[in-house]
Amino acid sequence: MSGRPTGRPKALVIGGGIAGPVTAIFLKKAGIGAELFEAWPYSTGIGGGLQIAPNGMHVLAEIGLADEMIRRGSIAESFDFHSQSGARLCSVNQNMRQRFGQPAVNMCRATLNEMLINKAWCENVELRFEKRLVAIEDRADRPVVAHFADGTMAEGDFVIGADGVHSAVRAHVIPDGPKPFDTGLIGFGGFVPRTAIADAPIGQRVVTTFGQSGFFGYGFCSSDENDSVMWWSTQPSSHRVDATAFRAMSQDAIKRHLLDFHAGWHDPIPRILDAAENIVVTATLDVATLPTWSRQRTLLIGDAAHATSPHAGQGASLALEDAMRLGRLMQDKQELGLTFQRFETERRPRAEKIVALARRNGNSKREFSATGAWIRDRMLKLLLPITAKGMDWMYAYDPRAA
Repeated sequence: MSGRPTGRPKALVIGGGIAGPVTAIFLKKAGIGAELFEAWPYSTGIGGGLQIAPNGMHVLAEIGLADEMIRRGSIAESFDFHSQSGARLCSVNQNMRQRFGQPAVNMCRATLNEMLINKAWCENVELRFEKRLVAIEDRADRPVVAHFADGTMAEGDFVIGADGVHSAVRAHVIPDGPKPFDTGLIGFGGFVPRTAIADAPIGQRVVTTFGQSGFFGYGFCSSDENDSVMWWSTQPSSHRVDATAFRAMSQDAIKRHLLDFHAGWHDPIPRILDAAENIVVTATLDVATLPTWSRQRTLLIGDAAHATSPHAGQGASLALEDAMRLGRLMQDKQELGLTFQRFETERRPRAEKIVALARRNGNSKREFSATGAWIRDRMLKLLLPITAKGMDWMYAYDPRAA
């Protein structure tokens, strides 16, 4: 690995979401300088809710944020599944802390991002916002150069692409390579006041519902009783109305669509949608596999390398795992290309297995006939408790011991 004039190598980390700040923190722990570049302005109010699984919580514990995550988020004691009429199908993912050493925790994405950025600042990571990458220049015997849309540039010894499913770094690593795959499902989501479910107490459970077409879920994402409830609706795209078309609609039109789509679903789903504001619409994309994760002195991690749809609840946790494993491998001070290859060899099988699992899980949220939905619900009631036990390999993975 080449060095800076000070003798200390420097990484250019592209992306300020989840993988980027945590990677920069672990690189600093490995004795490597880190400068992080985020395309968007700094903000603490963007995004919906998410869950960090026990395997991801181990990473947050390693950088001293697990306790704050638990304090500011909401521990998910179980994942409860229902039919469209409200009949209970089963409950899974119970006793996660006892079984895996950390709980699963719900949190607002914006709160998590704020925590990670603040931690990176405290670790003396150089943070640059409104820096949209346009090109990477990598010539032998010279520093690698990142060029940004505002005409500025930055030099370093290597580049880490942590810039998400629509990664600009991926275009450098694999020109004309695979594009994100649209799984055919559209996600809607947001937050509502807790008063919307005041007479339907859920405790620390995540409540989810399979419909004849689509899926709905809700749960707390904060320990503060004055904070909101996160909710999401997953629907198959139809009649050529995709996520882009929905985003062009007014909020009132989106709400009317949701109320119509979920008409007749069990309480409190209609009340949650009636109270919804600032509804976010997203396409459900994934990146199942890439021919390579690196090129010369540039490496892809997180969603840039293996974006997963949300149906396995592992996207954020996989990104956290990547950050920690890369930092640990960097501590060995091996040649950069060898380190990148070791990282890909270690991480690819697990990441691609989870991406494939999430895509399969999404198939149960598509449109069924009335008979097909009835059969599916009964199969889920029988099989989910069994298959859930077979998912322990996801949560039991401890990136500290890998």
